[in-house]
Formats: sequence, C-alpha cells, structure tokens
Amino acid sequence: MTIKEVISIIEKQIAMPQAEDFDNVGLLCGLPGRNVSGILVCHDALENVIDEAIVKNCNLVVCFHPIIFSGLKSLTGKNYVERAVLKAIENKVAIYAIHTAFDNDYSGVNAGICNALGLKNLKILQPKKNNLKQLNVYVPSDYSEQLKEALFLAGAGNIGFYDECSFKTEGSGTFRPIEGSNPFSGQQNVREDAEENMISVIFEAYKQHQIIAAMKEVHPYEEVAHQIYSLDNENQYAGLGMYGEFDDEMDEKDFLRFIKDKFNVEVIKHSDFTNKKIKRVGVLGGSGASGIKSALAKKCDAYITGDLKYHDYFLAESKMLLCDVGHYESEQWVAQQLFEILSQKISTFAILNSSEKTNPVNYFL
Repeated sequence: MTIKEVISIIEKQIAMPQAEDFDNVGLLCGLPGRNVSGILVCHDALENVIDEAIVKNCNLVVCFHPIIFSGLKSLTGKNYVERAVLKAIENKVAIYAIHTAFDNDYSGVNAGICNALGLKNLKILQPKKNNLKQLNVYVPSDYSEQLKEALFLAGAGNIGFYDECSFKTEGSGTFRPIEGSNPFSGQQNVREDAEENMISVIFEAYKQHQIIAAMKEVHPYEEVAHQIYSLDNENQYAGLGMYGEFDDEMDEKDFLRFIKDKFNVEVIKHSDFTNKKIKRVGVLGGSGASGIKSALAKKCDAYITGDLKYHDYFLAESKMLLCDVGHYESEQWVAQQLFEILSQKISTFAILNSSEKTNPVNYFL
C-alpha cells in the first residue's frame, strides 16, 4: 500500500477541505507513491518522534499539529522544526497532518473530549457557515434515477446522519436546438416540449467540482440546465467545539475534581464560581477562547478549553464556569482516535502509537 492510498483512507473518514483557511494540513513532506512500511501516529511530529519512526521502521508519520506551519523559507537545521523535517526527508519518512480538519469534524477532537467526559446529546458549538450549497438540475423524467444515483455517489445529498437526500419536482420544459447543436431529442430550429424533473440536492461546498462532473457525466443533454446556490444555513455537523449534557448535574467543585481526574491534570485554571449546578458543558480542544461567547449563547454551565488569557476570564460574565485544562491536555485523545481510525481500515502493516513525549509544558508542584 502506498502513502497515497493510506491518505485516501484517512480522507474518506476526515474531510481535509473542512480545515481552516490558515491551516497547513495534508502531506507535508514525502513522496505519495512510496510504499508504506509502517505508520507512527502522534500528536506532534517532533525530532524525537521522527527518531522513533526510524527505529520502528515506520516511514509515514500521521500527526495532529503540522510541524510545517508558516514562514519556512529554508532547511538548515537551525530550529526544532527544521531539524525534524530535515531528518524526516533524509530518512524517507513522510509526514501527514490533519489539525483543524479534525477539529471541525463531528467525530473529531471535540467528540473525543465529550466521549471521555460522558456527555450526551452532542451538538456542534460553532457550526460552519457558508459551506453548504444547493444544486437544482433539470433532467428528462426517464433519467431521474440514474442522475440521482450519480449525484449521491459523488457525495451530494448528505445531511447529518442521513444520506441520499433529494427533492424532485415534475414539470414541462421547452428548448429549441439551433445551428451547431447536436440535440439528444428533437430537431434544429423547432421548439420542443419535454417532460422533465428538477432534482434538488444539498452538498458541502468543497464537493462541488466532483458533483458537477458526475452530473455532466450521466446527463443525456448536450447542455445541462442547472443552478447552484450558496446557502446561509449553518452546517450543524461540522465546526469548532461541541456541547452536551451530563445525565446528572453536579456542584462546581465536584465538577472540577471530575475533570481533573478525566484529563489527568494536576492544575486547572478556572473563573470565579457561579454557584450554579453543572449539567450542560461546552468544550473546544486547543486554544479555545473564541468559543466562550458561543458557549454562553448555548446556555452552557461550564466551558472547557486551553490557553485562556487573563482577560478571557471576564467574558464568562459570571454566568459560566471557565476551565483551562491546557492545550495539549485538551487534545490528548487525538492520537488514539487516529490510531483507531487507521487500525480499523489497515491490517497489512504495523500501525503504532508514538510513545514519545511531545507536550512542552511541565509543572513543579
């Protein structure tokens, strides 16, 4: 199996186009056509992880954070990024990163946190906007099912936990072939009436190219009448953060003890107590100050994230308990999630979870 084939397996599970625009996801270095000897899964592809991959004969490292992010203009080994990338290249180790594509995935980073905490009735905290489109296409009645099947196979019609969603409107259309045409039916310079259906489907914007290509491939008409609309609808199944509820509410101090145990941390920074019971909880892995207002709007009793700054704690308005468990700590389940995704799909070579420490933060207690 080649690196390209492994990437295809990953990207069928995690849609890379849903990553944030600023991010650097995908294959960072390595040749896609090279055969894979083994995969090492990790949080950060640091130099010690590349060393581990070499020792364990893994020539593909699948990581969460991209080691190459921005501003890399040379490779001379002058810092930790360049040393790791140089070592990977010199030893023919490919590096593939998923980062915010997994942050925005319904089953990704934040689902991992919620599942570890036992939260129920999960919903996206900050749903993606402006990434849904609608296609309306007109087709002869006899070709409706064939067209729908092609659209579904290309990824159209997926809405949450439902797929093959569409709407059909029956009607009568007209057309007149003119000089230069090669009509499917009718003759030049004669207006024709045709019994047609309008098929309507919704799709994520990044799928547009493949969906339009599939439509044109099976459509019988020389010129395919269709419209594409950008929707204002929020995508309730993609976006940053999640929120859910416990079966039973708990006191704030009991809640802090609970998450201290679940995240296996010695210290939790938090805002002032609100003297409210904790039942609905919002989470956002990594640096999550941007989700505070969304968590308030969703009436969360507590919000868990990392990297909160001094002034961020005022944003809770004494209405919600803010909890900073640490950046790495909030994402600690990611490597295991990736390991499980790959292990379920690949059995021809070793898939290993890195044992190397990559969290740079330590505590003196």
